[in-house]
Amino acid sequence: MSVLAQTERSSKTKADQYDDPSYNYLDYWLGRDYEHQAEVMAIKRLLKGKHFNEAIDIGGGYGRLSVLLTQFASHVILAEPSQKQLDIAKTFLRDHAAIKQSLMPASNIKLKDNSVDLVLFVRVMHHLPDPRRELDEIARILKPGGLAIIEVANYMHAQNRFKHLVKAQKFSAEPVDIRSPEHRTNQEIPFVNHNPHTVIRQFKAAGLTVERVLSVSNLRSPLVKKIIPSKLLLLAERSLQPVLAPAFFGPSIFFLVRKDH
Repeated sequence: MSVLAQTERSSKTKADQYDDPSYNYLDYWLGRDYEHQAEVMAIKRLLKGKHFNEAIDIGGGYGRLSVLLTQFASHVILAEPSQKQLDIAKTFLRDHAAIKQSLMPASNIKLKDNSVDLVLFVRVMHHLPDPRRELDEIARILKPGGLAIIEVANYMHAQNRFKHLVKAQKFSAEPVDIRSPEHRTNQEIPFVNHNPHTVIRQFKAAGLTVERVLSVSNLRSPLVKKIIPSKLLLLAERSLQPVLAPAFFGPSIFFLVRKDH
């Protein structure tokens, strides 16, 4: 069965780990300060010098990056499909009462057409083997000329490039399921890596034009993080993000896209 078919069937089951009482997404970020700061760095770089009226953090979990958006927008909405994550957000965002929290999936954003200036869509695409519906929603709610930062889990990252080179394999244009065999069931939430070239074509089909690209978390490695202090990693990261972007080097690619009209 294809990844897409699996996803269509699994959408009818309650399989979301983010609502699992035994799972705490806050705990996931323990020991991942480099990854978090690398993403913050990328967002700040893409939004530098800009300010927006209405911004929405779609699939933003407990609001990890929603707080950052308040530096760039007058009004911020955290849109999240997991009630548990919103419950955590009540505490995490207790000092940011102006951030509006709303229970809604990325595929059905309950906002009017052409109503927001900025969309943040980070660490969501890896749960979407076929993101076309969600991209259409982003384009629908964006005002003409509005911007979106869309992060993509990158199938063509450097380590995979080496593996494919050794095996003389071509990269698939389709998303690749990275779940372990025992978790590839209809009851498990999808985890996929995307081919950036395919995603760019999907952006275009949704009416979104790529303006800038950054390669993010380029030094993501448990061994590297043990050896090199975080400050040095982030110093290198700052230089590498734009330089390595054309090669889609890192495990995470940040796209800044604009709604055409």
